[in-house]
Amino acid sequence: MAITKASFDYIQGLVRKRSALILEPGKEYLVESRLDPLARQEGFSSLHEMVERLRSSPSCDLHRKVVEAMTTNETSFFREIRLFEMFKKTILPQILALRASQRTLNLWSAACSGGQEPYSIAMLLREHFPSLGSWNINLIASDISTEMLARAQAGRFNQIEINRGLPANLLVKYFQKHGVVWEINPDIRQMVEFREINLIHPWLSLPRMDVIFMRNVLIYLDVETKKNILDRVARLLDPDGYVLLGGAETTTNLDDSFESLSCDGAMCFRLRKRKVSPAPREVLIG
Repeated sequence: MAITKASFDYIQGLVRKRSALILEPGKEYLVESRLDPLARQEGFSSLHEMVERLRSSPSCDLHRKVVEAMTTNETSFFREIRLFEMFKKTILPQILALRASQRTLNLWSAACSGGQEPYSIAMLLREHFPSLGSWNINLIASDISTEMLARAQAGRFNQIEINRGLPANLLVKYFQKHGVVWEINPDIRQMVEFREINLIHPWLSLPRMDVIFMRNVLIYLDVETKKNILDRVARLLDPDGYVLLGGAETTTNLDDSFESLSCDGAMCFRLRKRKVSPAPREVLIG
């Protein structure tokens, strides 16, 4: 049975309130495809029945499950390879030169989904910057979904996920096969600290960041939420740090404290000037 307008409106409001994701009219098919399986899994006879439970029990855990089911978890290893090349050839050498005395590097992979992005970063560091073995590396990966975080922390990927972007030499070097899945080696997995962070809520005790990967997130949000998040990014980012967004995302007309930089066919963003004083090393950005 197709979702009713009343049920769609309720899901639309719930998802926007909890995650700021926008479900435009016409996305009923997406709600049905994402939530029908959840309704069956939770023992409901229909999507309509599950929505009625949501309405009558506003504090139940089902609300979280619905929001998580509606988030987009599209990702792959080394997604947009030109961006990783720019990170390797241009951004990291500059940052490492500036941090040589402190020997500390802070990186954040926001909205990390199943973990392919932070593990790609970790493998890149291990492969191309062996001197960082003596550095204090804080590679933080976060997501709104507890289910995706659990999958990411496990570091286990099926063959389809492996085939999407992972070079064969890195597969052989950093993964072990167990049955039908590939598991990333513990030394790479331990390089990443996973946290549950909802980007529209306060960001608790994050260190000042050298590089922030926040790719393919803003595209799903309304303009005011984008502006709010970019303002907090500006306060969290080190004055000489970088922000990496998705290919269809920009700070233009959203936050004029950033300027764009194009290199090797990819684009990144850095601070043009500070609108506020830099945040302390450990901060709560609300």
